[in-house]
Amino acid sequence: MKKIKLDIVGLSYSQTQSGAYALVLGEISGRRRLPIIIGSFEAQAIAIEIEKMTPSRPLTHDLFKSLGQAFNITVQEIIIYNLIDGIFYSKLICFDGKKTVEIDARTSDAIAVSVRFECPIYTYEFILSTAGIVIEGNDFVYLENISETPEEKTRTSAAGAYTTLSEDELKNMLQQALSEEAYEKAAKIRDELTKRKSS
Repeated sequence: MKKIKLDIVGLSYSQTQSGAYALVLGEISGRRRLPIIIGSFEAQAIAIEIEKMTPSRPLTHDLFKSLGQAFNITVQEIIIYNLIDGIFYSKLICFDGKKTVEIDARTSDAIAVSVRFECPIYTYEFILSTAGIVIEGNDFVYLENISETPEEKTRTSAAGAYTTLSEDELKNMLQQALSEEAYEKAAKIRDELTKRKSS
């Protein structure tokens, strides 16, 4: 079967499951998107690596990468190879210089590993045609904070308090949040810093 390459398009609070996140993968050469519900730990693990934040201690996926590198094992690609009863099945394609090994993994873990090894993510046509959604036109909606729950709105308004702080204060708070492993708070502070750089 022909593989279809995907990229990470967005990550947001899930509109359907409390305490979960929606990871959205996009078809590289098309308009289809593949939304996958993942847990908060895996969402943080993916976001931290994408944003190049450095946690005070290695997360599980960082440990996996360090272990792989110590034994000269690379992850060449991730394949989301099946979809059964709404559950995605994935595998890591690993190579040690001599042989290739396929390792079964939860899709959320596989994606968290893929961003660390900077390897491509693939799926098959039957999965995209079954679970994918088509984005019409050229509009792209960033998925952050869509359809927030009251609890999430409280979090967002708390993030608004960062607008009154100086850039140096924000950088100090960011370092403090990372050292305390308060990654959700760190992400809000990072978003405020990013917003200021782009304006």
